Amino acid sequence: MLRPTIRKRILGIAIGLIFLMAITSALSTVMTRKIAHQLDELSTKYVEAYGHLARMNVRSLEQALALRRMVAARTQSPPDDAGFADRQKDYEGKGLEIDREAEAARALINAIIDDPSTESDNAKLGRIDDRIEQVASDLRRYLGEEYKRILPLLEAGKISEARAAMVRSDTLRDEFNQRIEEIRTDMLAQVRADARITMRDQNTATVISVILTVLASVVGLLFSFFVSIGITRPVRRLLDGTRAVEAGRLDASIDVTTRDEIGQLTTAFNNMVEQLRHKEHLRETFGRYVDPRVVEGLIDPQSLAASNGERRVMTVLFCDMKGFTSLSEGTTPQGLVKVMNHYLSTMSGPIRSHRGIIDKYIGDAIMAYWGPPFTEHSEQARLACLAAVEMADRGAALRTELPELLGVRTVPSDCEVRIGIATGEVLVGSIGSEFMMSYTVMGDAVNLASRLENANKFYGSHSLASEPAILSAGDAVEAREIDRLVVAGQTRPEAVFEIIGRKGELTEKQLELLARYAEGLAAYRARRWDDARRAFEAALKAVPGDGPSKAMAQRVENFQANPPAADWDGAWRLDQK
Repeated sequence: MLRPTIRKRILGIAIGLIFLMAITSALSTVMTRKIAHQLDELSTKYVEAYGHLARMNVRSLEQALALRRMVAARTQSPPDDAGFADRQKDYEGKGLEIDREAEAARALINAIIDDPSTESDNAKLGRIDDRIEQVASDLRRYLGEEYKRILPLLEAGKISEARAAMVRSDTLRDEFNQRIEEIRTDMLAQVRADARITMRDQNTATVISVILTVLASVVGLLFSFFVSIGITRPVRRLLDGTRAVEAGRLDASIDVTTRDEIGQLTTAFNNMVEQLRHKEHLRETFGRYVDPRVVEGLIDPQSLAASNGERRVMTVLFCDMKGFTSLSEGTTPQGLVKVMNHYLSTMSGPIRSHRGIIDKYIGDAIMAYWGPPFTEHSEQARLACLAAVEMADRGAALRTELPELLGVRTVPSDCEVRIGIATGEVLVGSIGSEFMMSYTVMGDAVNLASRLENANKFYGSHSLASEPAILSAGDAVEAREIDRLVVAGQTRPEAVFEIIGRKGELTEKQLELLARYAEGLAAYRARRWDDARRAFEAALKAVPGDGPSKAMAQRVENFQANPPAADWDGAWRLDQK
């Protein structure tokens, strides 16, 4: 019996609130429209009319200035007839502008008088209209007569008499300007009166809104009192349970004490907590085998749109440690697991910290990828390249840790991290059989990243990346083009770059290395073998032991002995996988 009571009371209060809101909205709309109309009248009629009157004064002064310039043109020796004619046109044009300003002001005043929806002192506005008409008429007539007396005097060269006539004209103009100023003062008083009416209406609308808001608040308080009596106690229990879940305590369970909507909500909450416990257990179990973001998508397929397979542009990374297999020979199984776990944790850290997905571990090799929906398309290559820089740094530190882990004094000097990165279109989704599935990526970019990782051993480099990956990374890292390479399984040459470090962190010797290597590569492709050899030797002088410079210098020496074919395109074909 409680469920219908709660529903009816809440519905009744909601209807009452809606009714009050509708009344408030209707009255506010009416008052707002009225105030908006009054404001529009103020801004587009009163203020504009006042502006036209002000411009009448300005045009009158400009007309007086044009008349003086006419006299100045006649007093020159010889007289400036062309300037006199131009000033005469200006004088007559200003007179027409004065008439237009007066007519525009009168039209706006008459529009205010004709509008019955606003409160205006139409009698005063009518008198202002008559005064504007009279002033414009007198200004046109009296100054026109003075102008007709001055113009013949100027044409006859009677400058002194013309100046005397101008004094009379200026006196008349001052009188007319004073009359216009008085009209503007009266007009400003009307603007202020209309503004006071608008403020009064606005205050009235505010009072009405406040009264209705207070009434709605009272009803809302009554509703809150009702809720606090019949609902808040079980709701508080639900709130405490929700906070416990938010804090990660999934052992919360709430007793169901009623059969109403709150009771059903409590039951649903307990079921939800049970499902969360189940999902959390799955995440904890599988999150150590598969990236938690992939696990989340597999548990909730809607969050992983490509689970059924989709072609996307993604960035793939392969990492391996040269000489690691031979290094671990003779190690006990327990020791080998310890070393492998330490090595894989060290190399996986930068991938995870740069939002990459670790796809799988293949012995001591790591495959990872970046791309939607886990990382933004515009950031995937940048994050992968930055992860590679950090992995290379950690690889150098790992070499100092391996002797203690393996129980040896030193490790071979060739025990170094090798990384390959490629950006391109891949097939991403859940791939496998009816017995086992894996959410992974497949395609040419994956193969290329693997080949580039392996190509490091031919160039003596640490981190090789494809051209699309470097271009997409932007200015995040410093890189140099190593070669144009045709890897196994492909026929089209790819520009290959070595990632040197983060942007702006290279030493002067490294910058010198990049410049000299670029010169050598250009000469190499142009078959200028001597220039190429000197450039690569200069690069080795800047950074002794640079692997790519050594490899290219050796290749140049071989080509000098056995030049390539005439159709050689400058690309190197790497047949080994």
